[in-house]
Amino acid sequence: MRKLVLALAIALAAPLLNAQSVGGESVPPDVSPAAELSVVDAIVLGMVEGVTEFLPISSTGHLIIATRFLHLESDKPLTGRDGRPLWHRKPSPTHPQGEPLTLKLGADTYTVVIQFGAIAAVALLYWSQFMAMLRGLLGRDPAGRRLLINVTIAFLPAAVIGLLAHRWISDHLFSVGNVIIAQVAGAGLMFYAEWWRRRRAGAPATPASAGHALDDLTPAAAAGIGVLQCFAMWPGTSRSMMTIVGGYFAGLDPRRSAEFSFLLGFVTLTAASAFKTYKSGGAMIQVFGWPHVLLGAVVAAVTAALCVRFLVHWLARHGLAAFAWYRIVTAAALAIVFYL
Repeated sequence: MRKLVLALAIALAAPLLNAQSVGGESVPPDVSPAAELSVVDAIVLGMVEGVTEFLPISSTGHLIIATRFLHLESDKPLTGRDGRPLWHRKPSPTHPQGEPLTLKLGADTYTVVIQFGAIAAVALLYWSQFMAMLRGLLGRDPAGRRLLINVTIAFLPAAVIGLLAHRWISDHLFSVGNVIIAQVAGAGLMFYAEWWRRRRAGAPATPASAGHALDDLTPAAAAGIGVLQCFAMWPGTSRSMMTIVGGYFAGLDPRRSAEFSFLLGFVTLTAASAFKTYKSGGAMIQVFGWPHVLLGAVVAAVTAALCVRFLVHWLARHGLAAFAWYRIVTAAALAIVFYL
C-alpha cells in the first residue's frame, strides 16, 4: 500500500503543480473551494473510476451517470465570496465572452484527473513489463523493445484523434443517450468477439488455448488495436473493451489481451489525464480544492488494483460474455430511469 500511495503521489503531483492557473492567472493555494464536493462524493467517484477503468464496461460512461446522480453537472457560473463571477478563462479580445467557472467543468476535469490513481495501480502491478520496455529502449532487452514499439504504435492513433477532436467530443458526445447506445453496441461487439475467439480456438465451451506472447505481436496488429481504441472516445464504449477485443482479433488469448490493454491504457490514460490537468486542472482545484482530488485518486488506485487482478483471472476462465450481459442490463436500466 505504501508503494501504491507513493506512485500515486508522483503521478499526480507534477501535472497538478503545473496546472495552477485559471484564466491565465495563478490560483492561490489557500483559496476556499468554490463548490462543495463531499467526502462521500469523492469516494463514490474514486470507486467508480477504479472499478470501471480497466473492466470492459466504460469508465467514462459510468462517471457521466455518477456525476448526474450526484448533481455535479450544473452549468451555472460560480461566484466568489464577494459575489463576483469566477473565470476559467477571462474575457479577452479573442474570447469576448470568456469561459466561466462551473461545477460541471470542475467535475468533468475531476473524473479525468483521478485516473492517475488507476495509472499508479497499473505501474505497480506491471512494473516488470515497464522495466523490460525501458531496457529495450536502452538496447538491452529485445523482447522489451518489441513490446515498447507495439505499445507506442497502438497509442498513436488515439493520441492524434484525441488531440484534434477532444473539444468536439466533450461538447457533443457526453450524454446519457450516447452512453446507452455505446453500451448496447459494445455488448454486441463483445458477443461477436467471444464467439470468434472460441470458434478459432476450436473449443466452444472452454477458454481459448494460449495465443501469441505480447512481444510477438506484429506492428500491424498493434496498429489495428490502436485504431479500435479510437472508437472508445465515444462515451460508454470502453477503451478496455475495444483493446481487449482488438487483442482477440490479433491472436492474443484473453489474459494477454487484458495485459496489453493495461499497458496501452497506462500510456493513453497518462497522456489524457496530463492533458486535461494542464487545460483545466487549476479550475478543478479552485472548484473543489486539493483534499478531495487526492482522496478520489487514492480510492481509484486501490479499487483499480483489485479490479485489474480480478479481470485477468476472470477472462482467462470465462471470457467477455458476462461483461456484455452487464452492459445490456445497464443500458436497459438507464433507459428506464432517464427516458421512461
